Amino acid sequence: MTERPLIAVVDDDESVRESLPDLLHMFGFATRAFGSAEEFLASGCAGEVRCLIVDVAMPGMSGDELQHELKRRREGIPIVFITAHGDEVLRPRMLEQGAVDCLLKPFSDTALLGAIKAALKVE
Repeated sequence: MTERPLIAVVDDDESVRESLPDLLHMFGFATRAFGSAEEFLASGCAGEVRCLIVDVAMPGMSGDELQHELKRRREGIPIVFITAHGDEVLRPRMLEQGAVDCLLKPFSDTALLGAIKAALKVE
């Protein structure tokens, strides 16, 4: 049996932290959910995570600040950003900074799965 890739969800919205892992489990992934970037960093699981789904705007450390901190720590985790506050400038900026994708809430299951597959480099 092959091990299921671990996907971490980092979002301050409790409904997202509850619903996304359920969806990801249906797609065949293992998941862990965190209510903040700080909570994710303190968990010590960054080395196990194959893809990070991160809200852009959170209290405390933002999603892009988390991305910068992971780069500083030399943790090369592919990141898919999700946001309810997107504009025409945000997505290109996030992609330019190295994100795999930046999805505007509400996004489709298909869009999320496509972004995760791109992050994991699978078909």
